[in-house]
Amino acid sequence: METQLDPMKDDLPLMANTSYMLVKHYVLDLDVDFKGKVIEGSIVLFLETGSQYRKTSSAGKDCCQSQFDKTCEMRASEPCHIPMVNMHTCSSKIEYNDFAISGKEEEATTEEHSNHSNNEQASGISSSKDHCNIENHGNKDFLLVLDCCDLSVLKVEEVDVAAVSGTEKFTRPAKLTGVSQELENLRNQIVHELVTLPADRWKEQLYYFTHCSQAPGCGELVFSTGTWSLEIRKSGIQTPADFPHAIRIWYKTKPEGRSVTWTTDQSGRPCVYTMGSPINNRALFPCQEPPIALSTWQASVRTAAGFVVLMSGENSAEPVQLREGVLSWYYYVSMPMPASTFTIAVGCWQEVKQQSFKQTAAVETNTEFSLPSSQTDFRWHEEICGHVEYPCRFQNPAARLQAVIPYRVFAPWCLVESCKEYLLQLIPQCLSAAYATLGTHPFSRLDVLIVPSNFSSLGMASPHIIFLSQSVLPGGSHLCGTRLCHEIAHAWFGLAIGARDWTEEWISEGFATFLEDIFWAKAQQLSHDEIKGQQELKALLRWRRLRDEVQNSEEELQVLRPKKESTGELSESGASVVKYGLKAEKIFMQVHYLKGYFLLRSLAKAIGEVSYLASLRKFVVKFHGQLVLSQDFLSMLLEDIPKQKESGLTVESIFQNWLDTSGIPKPLLEEGETWKECQLVQQVSGEVTKWIQTNRRIRKSSKKKMKQDEVVFQQLLPDQLVLLLESLLEEKTLCPRILQCLERTYQLREQDAEVRHRWCELVIKHKYEPGYGDVERFLREDQAMGVYLYGELMVNEDAKQQELARKCFAAAQEHMDASSAKVVAEMLF
Repeated sequence: METQLDPMKDDLPLMANTSYMLVKHYVLDLDVDFKGKVIEGSIVLFLETGSQYRKTSSAGKDCCQSQFDKTCEMRASEPCHIPMVNMHTCSSKIEYNDFAISGKEEEATTEEHSNHSNNEQASGISSSKDHCNIENHGNKDFLLVLDCCDLSVLKVEEVDVAAVSGTEKFTRPAKLTGVSQELENLRNQIVHELVTLPADRWKEQLYYFTHCSQAPGCGELVFSTGTWSLEIRKSGIQTPADFPHAIRIWYKTKPEGRSVTWTTDQSGRPCVYTMGSPINNRALFPCQEPPIALSTWQASVRTAAGFVVLMSGENSAEPVQLREGVLSWYYYVSMPMPASTFTIAVGCWQEVKQQSFKQTAAVETNTEFSLPSSQTDFRWHEEICGHVEYPCRFQNPAARLQAVIPYRVFAPWCLVESCKEYLLQLIPQCLSAAYATLGTHPFSRLDVLIVPSNFSSLGMASPHIIFLSQSVLPGGSHLCGTRLCHEIAHAWFGLAIGARDWTEEWISEGFATFLEDIFWAKAQQLSHDEIKGQQELKALLRWRRLRDEVQNSEEELQVLRPKKESTGELSESGASVVKYGLKAEKIFMQVHYLKGYFLLRSLAKAIGEVSYLASLRKFVVKFHGQLVLSQDFLSMLLEDIPKQKESGLTVESIFQNWLDTSGIPKPLLEEGETWKECQLVQQVSGEVTKWIQTNRRIRKSSKKKMKQDEVVFQQLLPDQLVLLLESLLEEKTLCPRILQCLERTYQLREQDAEVRHRWCELVIKHKYEPGYGDVERFLREDQAMGVYLYGELMVNEDAKQQELARKCFAAAQEHMDASSAKVVAEMLF
């Protein structure tokens, strides 16, 4: 019986029995229906049995060391375009070397993406009976279990790949008995040879995947769906080796499915996109979610004319008109990655363009810091990669010298000008800074999309595409730049290198938070003293945030390695759970970002930043394309710096102090006061004192008007403004005139979202009615950050504030992210 879990409270189940069979390639053929709010069509799965079930082994190719996580890995070479033809018309005349190469900018680079790679460890694949002893006739038929939720599965059938012209070269003579058995074995043999083709034949492989996916069906398969899974069997087939290796699933999504959100963009036009759901992509297509299930994919997506389809594919797709009013978009990846990293966004997006000379100039201005700090770091590239075979950018000389990869920006038309103001110029600067820090870009291209206002975070990275919230656009370049740097950092940590166990989120988020500061400092070309000052100020702000979060969250959610010694372990079938993966409040927590950041900062301080960054580059070269556990990084780091062991710094001590306990780590408690001595922080302290003294004078002599020249306030950086407002929030009472003066002095309504959030907190705390419009605007336009404010509006037990909260929620609820809506509803009702 399938375990029934509360999808909003419990662990996230990964049901797929990956120890028995692994999906090696998906072919999706889909239509997007905005009227019905469904995506429908078919998906073909090309499967390979687990190593202990294979009748023959393909030397060295059956077990791979690469693994992936929620953020994905991809290998790309030159992109090729294979238009999907009608399902039952297999043309044998097209040659795979005739593929049209699209996108000149991608020709030079082969690509690897590790969105949390997964070692295809088919270890521990013994013949467990729990997934083979099911079904209603007492048969011991083998069951293929896929992760699936909120899908209407219409039909499952075996695909006759042997009917495709040219596949006979993938067969070899064998002693077979019986015609049906012979055909079954022939089909499986073709798929086995196809999925194990060497990396230098990836175009040929993609060609045959395309045509095999269009082959006719040769028999329906029995299936059943549960809350979290799709189970498929073929009567009389009792082992994975004999189960069909190519199957087609006809299905459609449901409007309420939680993997995609149907909404309108900021211009009022319909759109649909994958918003980083806690259940990943299982409500978009049946798949294998566990990180071990690395696969490539290709997708043909049809939409009405006027819509643009963006995906996490390695090619920059161009639409093909199929008939009047219908366009088809084709994407693919040639590097294995987890299904959870598949990303799609369909909408009336406009590409944001500048004149070509401006873009060229922007790139050239950053070449002075585009080379790595030490050329010797790149000697590691001569080593053989440790991941499963694919065309890897780290082995491509042209890719290794590419400081700025090709990029595009898309947005709703009403935000195009806002993107031109800062975002477009920042991308090459941030890409160059990332390259200068870590070396070779793991991905060959980058799309950046400004997603709808209901997006529940400031950004999300996937292979080849970054989603950004509209909240990063107003108020100058600071928030936009830092968030862009954070998401770019995920290309290395979270995508090229992923956590083998998804509960170790800090490996992705801690590194991205730490590297965001390094990248942003380089992008701004700051002096050493400026860098130190900004980073210490940022450390203080993060310390305050971590302190508040630890005080106001469940202890069990504060542990970075919640499964401790059992981290990374799977059941015999390959199924597992992501601990606390479905807790609604978890998506608003930053403990994995913050504690991870402080751990890495502590290690950098102990080792020295130059040595530390050199170790990070070495780690990237050694582990790109693979999934790791915490100890993989920590062990390598401490082996590189042996004197640290002498000082008592060990993997075990780091586990004990940082990763396996709740609360603030002990080493961090001692450091909390040191950042207050920073000059930027001292400057803020002086300004806070001025505001408090002015507030007291006004309250004592309320009839006297404050003279404009009585107090001179200094201009502050965005992070300084955040600290100033947070400090003023600690004051019991601020009079209305002070709040009015505060807003005018710093033009708070025009600042970035981080600053405006603190301003809204002040407005709510002091019931400053002239600022209620700012709160309403924030809750409407900055949904990625506004959830906390709903709680503040209710806590005050003020009728006007509670009415404002309910009014804003009523307006936003329909399109709000499901987890956000649930949390806010609990606050309000």
